[in-house]
Amino acid sequence: MNAKQKKELLRIAVCLAAFLVLLITDKCIDGGLAGAAGGKYGWLLPFGLFLSVYLAIGYDVLWRALRGVLRGQMLDENFLMCIATLGAFALAIYTGVTTGHPEGFDEACAVLLFYQVGEFFQDYATGRSRRSISELMDIRPDSAHVLRCGETVTVEPSEVAVGERIAVNPGEKVPLDGVVVKGSSSLDTRALTGESLPREVTEGDRVVSGSVNVTSRLEISVEKAFYDSTVSKILDLVEHAASQKSKAENFITKFARWYTPMVVTAAILLAVIPGAVTGDWMDWVYRALSFLVVSCPCTLVISVPLSFFAGIGAASAAGVLVKGSNYLEKFDKADIFVFDKTGTLTKGNFAVVKVTPERDRERILALAASAERDSSHPIARSIAAAYGGTPKEGYVLTNIAGEGISANKEGSEVLVGNEKLMRRHLIDFLPEEGAGTVVYVAENGKFLGSLLVADEPRPESRDVVASLNAMGCRTVMLTGDNERIAKSVAADAGVTEYKASLLPQDKVAEVERALSSKKPNDVLCFVGDGINDAPVLMRSDIGIAMGGVGSDAAIEASDIVLMRDDLKGIPVAKRIARKTMRVVYENIWFSLIVKVAILILSAVGLAGMWLAVFGDVGVAVIAILNAMRVNSKRRQERAI
Repeated sequence: MNAKQKKELLRIAVCLAAFLVLLITDKCIDGGLAGAAGGKYGWLLPFGLFLSVYLAIGYDVLWRALRGVLRGQMLDENFLMCIATLGAFALAIYTGVTTGHPEGFDEACAVLLFYQVGEFFQDYATGRSRRSISELMDIRPDSAHVLRCGETVTVEPSEVAVGERIAVNPGEKVPLDGVVVKGSSSLDTRALTGESLPREVTEGDRVVSGSVNVTSRLEISVEKAFYDSTVSKILDLVEHAASQKSKAENFITKFARWYTPMVVTAAILLAVIPGAVTGDWMDWVYRALSFLVVSCPCTLVISVPLSFFAGIGAASAAGVLVKGSNYLEKFDKADIFVFDKTGTLTKGNFAVVKVTPERDRERILALAASAERDSSHPIARSIAAAYGGTPKEGYVLTNIAGEGISANKEGSEVLVGNEKLMRRHLIDFLPEEGAGTVVYVAENGKFLGSLLVADEPRPESRDVVASLNAMGCRTVMLTGDNERIAKSVAADAGVTEYKASLLPQDKVAEVERALSSKKPNDVLCFVGDGINDAPVLMRSDIGIAMGGVGSDAAIEASDIVLMRDDLKGIPVAKRIARKTMRVVYENIWFSLIVKVAILILSAVGLAGMWLAVFGDVGVAVIAILNAMRVNSKRRQERAI
């Protein structure tokens, strides 16, 4: 709770205490406060006391209503509250003058007092929902320490040029994207990804702006200007998320625009027509004022956007950035998930996943690493990484295009390559049937074994796809790999369908075909790494980008960004979207049913101002508390 909220809570508490003292005193004294004062003008005592409380709790409401009238925008909730409460005061003054026993001062104060209680709950709930998102706003760096001409100069991050070197001390935010050129440290990326574990970085590692340096001084070579950096793009995304409104929010906005003038007209007619017919103006004006109080649309206007905001905040806390409530609303209906393979269902890097025979693993890896030591090919790098040692030198290496490498040393020949190389040298080899790239190894004409190199699957892929399948979603994998590899990865991940041997333009065509063949209410999501999938991310109903941190294409082309390099955010966001929409519809139906019921009771004289207060403020508080459940810590933990 911030200082402004504490001050507002104190004002409400003092006014509430004063109101209760006046109310109890007025009800307990014979003849009330007016009777205690006595005389023809005894009603002025309760009038003055209740008016003091009224002005203390409602001066800001009165000012906003007056300002709205002067601007020609008077039909809002502040105007309705003022008309209803001032009308109640007027009726109380009338009864005080005519009968000596005023009735209505307490009700007028109660309406405004409890309206302010509802406003406080709204402000507190909005602040709580903003907390997860506002943490992202704290990633904005204040300054950058640039190393220029042997000196450290502190400047605005926007003044640092690409290629310059900056220093980041422990406890400071990384102001710009770049590469570590000196030092090693731990980075706290919690504000960016929601991940609590620090990330270790050393020389040669890329770092992104918004991270917090934890342990040691780093020197970083800047790769991007501030306005192109990760922190700028994320802040821009968050700041504009509220502008993307859902259908439900747009409906409520249009509904309130027509609803308010209608209920004001209905209240006037309720006071004038029956009053003129029966002559009992007091009774019908009182009913009309009660009608106005309960008809205030603030419950819907507040609770529906607040529910979406809470949902976006909950997703943000889980490391998922949703670009607007319209995408959250649409994601609730998402039932077709199309995954890119490389970099999404798999890690996008080659690794040795199998060595045959396993008993000769070290020897096979050593010979293959020695033969591939001068190659920069991803497969060669994966073999070197699997070996881990220093390759032997002294071999004369001969590259055989399309087949492999021949390595000769002092009469010994090592062959490392595909089956074509084995057949060329008439080597009797044992074929490897696994899915991936097979590297056969032979020495002096004798087959030693094989290495199976494949793109590593993400460990969470199977669980994530299983969760989506359990929700009744259809899962599809698209890949440019051949049929055998695609079939193996699809089976391992558990997707229901797959398409293999696709060129980049073929992926777009497949998504187009799926969009044209799906049912009208179906929502298709494409999940990609955000680097080369931008056209498909933009074309799908919802684009979800993997590993959004540091990827410009991910942030710009997608509708939902997984800030952690982890697919688990998808089912989490799906559950949050589902809960958010459930709360939205609960609030809409609950508010409408209760308000309509009390409106009818007010019109027929069975509900007074106190029940009208519940119909307005009570329903609003209940709806706000319901909306807050979406972003509760317990709800977040259950979603994750």
